[in-house]
Amino acid sequence: MLSEGEKRIRFKRSSQLRMELLRLRRHRPAMIGLGITLLVLLVAIFAPVIAPHPYDEQNLQRMFEGPSRDYPLGTDAVGRCVFSRIVYGSRIAFLVGIVVVSIEAGIGITLGLLAGYFGGKVDTLISGITDTVWAFPPLVLALGIVTAIGPGLFNVVAAIAVVSWAPFTRITRAKVQSVREREFVEAGRAIGESDASLILRYILPNIMAPNLVLATLTFPSALLTASAMSFLGFGAQPPTPDWGALLNEGREYLRSAPWISTFPGLAILITVLGFNFLGDGLRDAFDPRLKL
Repeated sequence: MLSEGEKRIRFKRSSQLRMELLRLRRHRPAMIGLGITLLVLLVAIFAPVIAPHPYDEQNLQRMFEGPSRDYPLGTDAVGRCVFSRIVYGSRIAFLVGIVVVSIEAGIGITLGLLAGYFGGKVDTLISGITDTVWAFPPLVLALGIVTAIGPGLFNVVAAIAVVSWAPFTRITRAKVQSVREREFVEAGRAIGESDASLILRYILPNIMAPNLVLATLTFPSALLTASAMSFLGFGAQPPTPDWGALLNEGREYLRSAPWISTFPGLAILITVLGFNFLGDGLRDAFDPRLKL
């Protein structure tokens, strides 16, 4: 049975959520970004249905063929369908983005909760580690890790996640520090709630909005970093149709067969823009300073 205070808190949260969703619906770039994101997701899910050819099927009789009815975006140096490889590559793009963001959020939010709630030496230690990780450019540090452990998609995902969780920690820590002294947390503490219960039931739900926005904005960053590492040869290995690797495969033929690199580049650009538009819209919707 909920107390009157808990009922008021839930009603307030429900009303605030409706206001935020209304702001999001009125944010045109966010709706465009949502449409692009859903489109790419559908392409990834239904790749076997959409792709006219298997991504690794070679036709040596039709190498470097321009866009045609059989090959909508042309063929590459060994006669593989560029369109099919881009379609299947969307699966890798989403897999990399989701796994990287999930690991980053898991590490960053956990450390931010501990630092913000307990403060003192715990905060000093975690903040010191966070600042150290933040000081290094993620791509450079990730390249160093992959160079040490070897190339491969799994290694790239792990390397990117390990070096990119600091923003989640900083945002979570700041939000926890502003929430931990509020009335409903004090009420929970007064009735004997444990620290774990206070963190999970009272604090965590109130800090998820900015982390959701950050996750949406981190996805394209993870995609770009993974594509850059695949372009350099450290990511997914052939014949896996990673978008970054596709860019690398076509760089020698930019004059004679520009479609090999152009269309994977456009796929990366459109996907990144879609997530950035959606992230900007979520940020504006969750910003309490904005008014309808």
